[in-house]
Amino acid sequence: MTRVATGVGPAAGNGLPPDALSFVYLVSGVLFVIGLRRLTHPRTAERGNLVSAVGMALAVGATVLWFEILSPLVLAAALLLGAGVGTWLALSVQTTDLPQLVGLFNGFGGGASALVAGAELIDGVSVGELSGLSPVVTGAAAVTGLIGAVTFSGSLVAAAKLHGISEDPARYPAENGVKVVLAALAVALGLSLLTRTTLGLFPIGEFVSPYWLLLAVASVLGVSVVAPIGGADMPVVIALLNAFSGLAAASTGFVLDNDVLIIAGTLVGASGLILTTIMCRSMNRSLGDVLFGAYGTSGSGGDVADVYEGTVVSTSPEEVAMLLEVARRVVIVPGYGMAVGQAQHAVAELAQLLADDGVDVAFGIHPVAGRMPGHINVLLAEADVPYEQMRELSEINPTFTQTDLVLVIGANDVVNPTAYSADPSPIAGMPVLDVWEAETVVVNKRSLSPGYAGIPNPLFEMDNALMLFGDAREAMQAVVNEYQRNR
Repeated sequence: MTRVATGVGPAAGNGLPPDALSFVYLVSGVLFVIGLRRLTHPRTAERGNLVSAVGMALAVGATVLWFEILSPLVLAAALLLGAGVGTWLALSVQTTDLPQLVGLFNGFGGGASALVAGAELIDGVSVGELSGLSPVVTGAAAVTGLIGAVTFSGSLVAAAKLHGISEDPARYPAENGVKVVLAALAVALGLSLLTRTTLGLFPIGEFVSPYWLLLAVASVLGVSVVAPIGGADMPVVIALLNAFSGLAAASTGFVLDNDVLIIAGTLVGASGLILTTIMCRSMNRSLGDVLFGAYGTSGSGGDVADVYEGTVVSTSPEEVAMLLEVARRVVIVPGYGMAVGQAQHAVAELAQLLADDGVDVAFGIHPVAGRMPGHINVLLAEADVPYEQMRELSEINPTFTQTDLVLVIGANDVVNPTAYSADPSPIAGMPVLDVWEAETVVVNKRSLSPGYAGIPNPLFEMDNALMLFGDAREAMQAVVNEYQRNR
C-alpha cells in the first residue's frame, strides 16, 4: 500500500531527492497560512484567495507528477474536468447564491474525504496485509468516514434550505433521541473498525463492510441534525460544516500520511470552529442550542399586522427621498431581504449619491445578517461599496445617537429591541443594532411578518420609525429615482 508522503520508492519521484516532495508540501503549507491571513481583511481577501489557490495547485501538481497512481492522461483529464466545472460555477453562480454554493463545496469536500479513506481501507484489504492497516490509519479512517459523511449529507440539506427547496425546519417526534442513537451507532461502528485492526479478531475479508455501514449511518445522522434547524441558524450551520470539511480532510491526511492535507485541513477546521464560535456569540446562543434547539420554528409566522394594532406608520419613496435631502449622517443596515431582492446595486447607487452630496454614509453590518458569515459584505463589495463604509456592530452602535436617518433594508431580528427585554424571548441577550437611537428609522420590508425568530418587532411601531413596504430592489430604486429628481 503506497502512502502519499512516505511511499517514495523506485517508481516515485522520477529520480528527484526523496525530500523534494516534502519541501513542496512545506511551501504549499506556508502559502495556505499566508492566504488565510490575508483573508481576514476585505482589501487583501482576493489576493489571499489567489495565494491559497496557488498553494493548492502546487501541492496537487507535485503529487500528480511524483506518483504514478494513474496514467498521466487520466489525471490530466480529471484535473481539466474539475477546473472546467469550477470555472463554470464561478462565472455562472450569482453572488446571492453563494451561501448554497459554499454549502455544496463543504459537502463535496467531506464526501471526497470519506471516499478516499474508504479506498485506502480497500487497498489495505486487497493486499491481504493486516499490518498495513495500523490502528492509526484505521482510527483516522473511521473518524474521516464519520465526519465526512455527516458533512456531505448535512451540507446537501443546508444547501437545499438556503436555495428555498426545503426551507422550513423538519420537526419529528423524539428527534434529539434519534440523533443520539445514530451518533452512538456510528461511533460503535468506528470502534469496531479499530478493534478489528488492533486485535485481528475478524477475517480480513470482513474488514471493510462496517466502514460502508458507518458511512450510511453517518449520512442519516447528518440529515437528522440539519433538517430540523431553522433558517436563522444557517450562518452557524454553514460555518460548522465548513469546519467539519476541514477536519475530515485533516484526518484523511493521517490516513494517507500526507502532510499537506493535514496542514490544509487543520487550518480550515480551526478557522471554521473559530468562526462558528463567533457566530454563536453574535446570536447569544450555544452550539448545542443550534443543533438541538428549535429556534425560529415556533413563531406566529405569516401576517402579524394585528399585533401592532394600527400603530405602524407607512411611508413612500418620495418621503424617504425628502428625509435623505436634509440628513447629514445616514446609516444603512442591510439584511437578508436585500440579498433576496438583489438590491445591493440600488443601495450602492443611493449611498454614492449621498456621499457625493457631502452626506456621511456608513453601513452597519450584523455578523448574522445574511445566510453565511460575510454574505452581506460580499454583496456590498460586488456593488463597489467602499470597504471603509462597512462597519461592524461594535463600531456602529455607539454612533446611532448622532445619526439623522437609518435605512434598514430587509433586516428584522438583528434590529429587534426585544433582545434587551427582560421578558423571555428567543433572541434575549442577542447583540443587535441599536437603530432606534437614531432620529429617524425607515424600515423597508415586504410586510410586517416576523423574522426567523418568529416574534414581532417593537421597532416597527416606535414614534421615530417609518415602514417602507415593498420589494427591496424596487423600493430602493424608487428612492434613488426620487432623490436624483430632487437634486
